[in-house]
Amino acid sequence: MTILIPIFGDQLSHGLSSLAGQDKKACVILMAEVDEETEYVPHHKSKMAYILSAMRHHAEDLRSAGWTVDYVKLTEAENSGSFTGEVARAIERHKVSTLRVTEAGEWRVKAMLDSWPDRFDIPVTILPDDRFLCTHGEFENWAKDRKQLRMEYFYRDMRRKSGLLMNGDAPEGGQWNFDAENRKPAKRDLTMPKPLHFAPNVVTQDVIEMVESRYGDNIGQTANFGFAVTREDALKQQKHFLAHALPNFGDYQDAMLTGEPFLWHSILSPYINSGLLDPLELCRAVEVQYQAGKVPINAAEGFIRQVIGWREYVRGIYWYAGPEYVESNALDATRLLPEFYWTGKTDMLCLSQAIGQTIAHSYAHHIQRLMITGNFALLAGLNPKQVHLWYLAVYADAYEWVELPNSLGMSQFADGGMLASKPYAASGAYINRMSDYCTNCRYDVKQRVGPKACPFNALYWEFIARNAGKLCKNPRMAMPYKNWERMADADKVKLRSHAQQFLETLG
Repeated sequence: MTILIPIFGDQLSHGLSSLAGQDKKACVILMAEVDEETEYVPHHKSKMAYILSAMRHHAEDLRSAGWTVDYVKLTEAENSGSFTGEVARAIERHKVSTLRVTEAGEWRVKAMLDSWPDRFDIPVTILPDDRFLCTHGEFENWAKDRKQLRMEYFYRDMRRKSGLLMNGDAPEGGQWNFDAENRKPAKRDLTMPKPLHFAPNVVTQDVIEMVESRYGDNIGQTANFGFAVTREDALKQQKHFLAHALPNFGDYQDAMLTGEPFLWHSILSPYINSGLLDPLELCRAVEVQYQAGKVPINAAEGFIRQVIGWREYVRGIYWYAGPEYVESNALDATRLLPEFYWTGKTDMLCLSQAIGQTIAHSYAHHIQRLMITGNFALLAGLNPKQVHLWYLAVYADAYEWVELPNSLGMSQFADGGMLASKPYAASGAYINRMSDYCTNCRYDVKQRVGPKACPFNALYWEFIARNAGKLCKNPRMAMPYKNWERMADADKVKLRSHAQQFLETLG
């Protein structure tokens, strides 16, 4: 009798809990490409190509390590189209006595796993995903008696637990957070590092051709495909980042430049979230670079905070909030997502740049997501669930557990402040300060109204006015509301009228 171990596309780790301690001769690993995963949102073509190619390469790695792998491709005639269907077929093929699986990363997949004991009438063992630093129980204990679930305090606990950048009980450098030093605008630099580009091999090219054939109308391009699809190549990208980009990552992590999609960012999140890279292992490698004097504290701390702080925190929020979190809409935003989110065709250069590189690379860094595409959606009152589904579809690193709290909570304030202490709303001045986008835009960032006025300016004040009843008592919004109250009534009318005229152009 056989133990069947299903592995999903975000579980591409040799150290997976379901594999630990098992006799390889008694087990069959099941990996399956199924329509229910490729079609639940209209995924970016490069995102699909990355995940499916990484799955196929990981299957070969597992076979090389001595495992028996039953791999079902999307194009196989017998493919049932669902993971449950493929488990059922595998049980028949292999005379399976027991199912053993690492817990799901998303609510919809959890519901599927929870249905398996009744569906198959054999023992099903669901194991914790120990690739994370914080367990579900630990997060619940941390959150349950708190009025505010702020990441900063959670992050400090993760620093203590991991020992990263700690001197005994004290943080390295005498403070927990160096974010104030990480907000420098960037200038063009001929020595700016470029991430490694991995040309598609035969396996990857076959996947790309299949994706283009089946999903040719989906967003995105595959001509620029250059993701690592093996752990070996992902480690090469990690090594390259540590040596060439990490030293300046801290200073310029919030910066944006026209035509520069990557700057000093790591481009490692797809590999971390799919399992090819171990997040704690990566953070310890960053710490070693700091200890060796090769990178400054603000770079090392800023990167580590994103991984063991923010990434762990949003996972905790996702599971703590429950499956209904996706319906959150605290600001009652209902406007439909404009077509330019799928095409990049807009006269607003900041948005065309962020969306254009998303179409080209299935990638945009966190400030482009938060303060360009997310900020516009917030100001314009776009439906937060539609915004969430867009982010989930277009980015190679997007899985619901990490993307949903970032989009609904951090970006759209749709959870009413459960995650973020204030809405991340900003006028064009912020974009101008942190980028060069405004220099060549047809709109004038210094104008509030008129045919050349930057749309972000009037939209910002319209957002402030529209949401006064919900936000005016937020302590971190006190200054914007004081400034709004000081304005002459005639100026308020002009700003809101200009914003409404612009919003009407969105449809």
